[in-house]
Amino acid sequence: MGSKLFRIVTRVFLLIGVFLSIFPFYWMIIMASKQNSEIYKTPPSLTLGSELINNIRTVFEETSFFNSLLNTLFIAITSTILILFFDSLAGFAFAKLKFKGKTFLFTFLLGTMMIPGQLNIIPSFYLMDMLGWVGTYKALIIPSMANAFGIFWIKQYCTDAIPDSLLESAKLDGCTVFKTYYKIAVPIMKPAMAFLALYSFMGAWNDYMWPLIILNDEAKYTLMLALTQLQGLYSVNYPLVITGTLLATLPLLLIFLIFSKQLIAGITDGAVKQ
Repeated sequence: MGSKLFRIVTRVFLLIGVFLSIFPFYWMIIMASKQNSEIYKTPPSLTLGSELINNIRTVFEETSFFNSLLNTLFIAITSTILILFFDSLAGFAFAKLKFKGKTFLFTFLLGTMMIPGQLNIIPSFYLMDMLGWVGTYKALIIPSMANAFGIFWIKQYCTDAIPDSLLESAKLDGCTVFKTYYKIAVPIMKPAMAFLALYSFMGAWNDYMWPLIILNDEAKYTLMLALTQLQGLYSVNYPLVITGTLLATLPLLLIFLIFSKQLIAGITDGAVKQ
């Protein structure tokens, strides 16, 4: 009787959690289907309006949506690939290699995570200006190709997941450090790298502040910048803005649905190996 009650309570809480997770997306669709005057009604309507198609058409007309989508995809994919390579390499080195100053460097790395990102904006912009990268994608991709969180995440995973005896065997077989990383460490790190890939891709996709500061050509705008064109000077058409946000969110949902099985399978595989 007690276990049955526990299962019922668990399912009720799971259903509540699912509802709370889905409702904001449902509410976004509802607001995107309304006229601007309708969203101020009290109580708010929870049913679809009649303006969704018109709002989508207006978003496509008033913004360079598809061009900005391609720009964002290029930046997000390139940044994610570079982050996976450099963060996994550095994380593996901190976890399994012995070298001078390792403890100091890792402590310094953790210290950088405590610095608010806003403090880096001015010196970073000054550096990009000195290099002549302002207005180019290099200023968006190169500075983000390694980050402290990713290195810390991979290092913590490697510490427990990769046995030292396996690395010693590879060394006795004549493997170089890089070959050991590529042939042995990377297959074991796949679950951690899958999470890092999704985390990094979403961060690059949703980034607004840094592209706003760096990019000065509308043809190079990312999706987040293109959506600002939907805001008027003296008034805001909120359903239009929400429609643009909805369209920008759909690719992320699609990517997650496509790769969710691989992510879950990788996590399960990593748990079995450990």
